[in-house]
Amino acid sequence: MRKSLVATLIAGTFLTLNAHATDLLQVYQEALANDAQYASARAALAAGQEKTTQGRAGLLPTIGASGSYGRTGVDANVGGVDRPHTNFTSSGYTVALSQPLFRVANWEQYQQGKLLVAVSEAQFGQVQQDLIVRVAQAYFDVLAAQDALGSVQAQKTAITEQLAAAKRNFEVGTATITDTHEAQARFDLVVAQEIAAQNDLEIKRTALQQIIGKPAADLAPLPASVKLNAPEPVSIDKWVDSAERQNYGVVGQQLALEVAQREIKRNRAGHYPTVDLVASRNHSNNASPTTLGTVSNSNTVGVQWAIPLFAGFAVDSKVRESIALEDKARADLENARRVAVQGARQAFLGVNAGLAQVKALEAAEVSSKSALESNRLGYQVGVRINIDVLNAQQQLYSTQRDLSKARYDTIVNSLRLKSAAGTLGEDDLVQINSLLKH
Repeated sequence: MRKSLVATLIAGTFLTLNAHATDLLQVYQEALANDAQYASARAALAAGQEKTTQGRAGLLPTIGASGSYGRTGVDANVGGVDRPHTNFTSSGYTVALSQPLFRVANWEQYQQGKLLVAVSEAQFGQVQQDLIVRVAQAYFDVLAAQDALGSVQAQKTAITEQLAAAKRNFEVGTATITDTHEAQARFDLVVAQEIAAQNDLEIKRTALQQIIGKPAADLAPLPASVKLNAPEPVSIDKWVDSAERQNYGVVGQQLALEVAQREIKRNRAGHYPTVDLVASRNHSNNASPTTLGTVSNSNTVGVQWAIPLFAGFAVDSKVRESIALEDKARADLENARRVAVQGARQAFLGVNAGLAQVKALEAAEVSSKSALESNRLGYQVGVRINIDVLNAQQQLYSTQRDLSKARYDTIVNSLRLKSAAGTLGEDDLVQINSLLKH
């Protein structure tokens, strides 16, 4: 008896744990761990951060060592007389150091390396924001598909009851066969809509699974009583200004333009002289019969310079190429700004329109409920026909479906607005998650 009680308590504990739905933050954490696009961006960031080290290498000394060892056999004939076969060995090594003193190209490459690291960070920041938006979009797409399916199923239940009532009324002679046929037609239509809604829900769940890497559990819903706030600040100009300055796409293109400008300087440095500090040590040991085992050591310290005179017009060609690429980078920056501004304007208008739509649909829901009750009562007393009730039911469920979809779209548009402005972060996701029914 005691073991049965313990087993029951354990089973009840697991049922309680399973009863808790997965919320938006939990889905986001799973996406951070499993999303392939985010993992790719994280690896790209790690690779991009090496550009500083690679660029700095051109300013630091290089040290190299080389050596040789050889054994030589000699057979000689002097004046017709063969000399004995002799063997001798020779060995040596060289250690050399070179420290750049004046290399404009290397300095520009170092500056480019730091800029390329910043470009990688901006690109990764954009991917982080995109992940937040993608997770929220997929999450609320599933909720919207669930609401649509629930609306269709509720409508199916109501139509089933209306069909049964029409059949009973026809049997007792208080209604015509037309009412039955109308209810049957609506029932057949809602069955088809249910199949389509189930398929759409499965597609939305698969899209979420693609992000988190596993099938999604039951999701925490958004309460019908939730209150959505207007974007702050309320002026669209401030959002546009933020998008022009802080949007990660704009920041990345601004840095790319600076890299292109540095590339022009680096290529022009192909005409400039170079100066290096050089130092070396040479050791040789030659045991040939003529040198009688000579061992020599030499140390050298000095300055080495070089002046390029002619490289087949390659330098001039590279300069012209880099100037053209700078023009391209400047055009890309302008396009990034326009895209960011358009995204901010579109999202801002979407949020405000969504809030207005939610308010209108909430009023429409109240009116639709009243209309449905009035039509039901009118049908019972004979002043309304069956089709009136069916239309009122369809209007109510369509309104409820559209209302939930409007709420989800408004929330996602608020995230898109902050993403366009370059201010979206995990705190915004926490704020939305607090609205869900846990």
